[in-house]
Amino acid sequence: MSTVFLTGATGTVGAAVAAQLAARGERVIAGVRSGHAARRLPDGVDARLFDFASPPEQLRRVMGGADRLFLMRPPQIADVTRFLLPVIDAAQDLGMRQVVFLSLQGVQFNRNTPHHQVEAYLKATQAPYTMLRPNFFMQNLSSTYAADIARHSEIRVPAGRSRTAFIDARDIGNAAARVLTEPGHDRKAYTLSGEQSLSYTDVAQIMSRVLGRPITYTRPTEHEYLAQLAADGRPADYIAVQKMIYRMVRLHASAAPNRSIRRLTGTPATRFDRFVNDHRDLWQPI
Repeated sequence: MSTVFLTGATGTVGAAVAAQLAARGERVIAGVRSGHAARRLPDGVDARLFDFASPPEQLRRVMGGADRLFLMRPPQIADVTRFLLPVIDAAQDLGMRQVVFLSLQGVQFNRNTPHHQVEAYLKATQAPYTMLRPNFFMQNLSSTYAADIARHSEIRVPAGRSRTAFIDARDIGNAAARVLTEPGHDRKAYTLSGEQSLSYTDVAQIMSRVLGRPITYTRPTEHEYLAQLAADGRPADYIAVQKMIYRMVRLHASAAPNRSIRRLTGTPATRFDRFVNDHRDLWQPI
């Protein structure tokens, strides 16, 4: 029986991929770090204990029986040579017919990201890859920045007047399930953006309208934003990544919308007002 081995299955995107695959009747094995994490998986998804730091023989044993791999880089992993590339090797050793990698929009132009190194390795080893390169997740606003919005009714990111074609992680999950289960995606790369290009002022106005209270985009400077992260105790590597990300945003690297979700799934990308309405409880005042 064909089976997908899924990493990151309890995260924002991975959970959406797992749900979509299960809904399509696919057998899914989720690599999880604990039994507690396994309890958060959708019905119909099996769990196996999995650690990116495992030796090669353990990786092959845990991933055995799967013929496709959905690979994500955990945010805390920077050394992909040590922790991600061996997973690709294990997939190759097992004869998997597809590796779908959740990459990063614009990665082909940014050699400083870990994602670029993973993509280069997939190509160099002639793995049967499919790259998914998503734009900024709408879910960043319902997770990373949710507390500021709930407590202060403010969006605090150093994006200036730039625009972003945000994408709903649920749409990424749908697209991933399609490329994992339908033919024609071998050695393809897809940039996944929403169909709206929004400034953060637009975002604040839409949230204000849907939530029924004023939400403000404060437009902090880069220095102010990074200083606040440091004051909050964020590690230096996290701060460095945030600095790089928002510099790219201010260069309008994330601004262009597209119809990749519509082309891959047959349905339009989620509009931002629908996303806010679907998750409105996450921004209720604290």
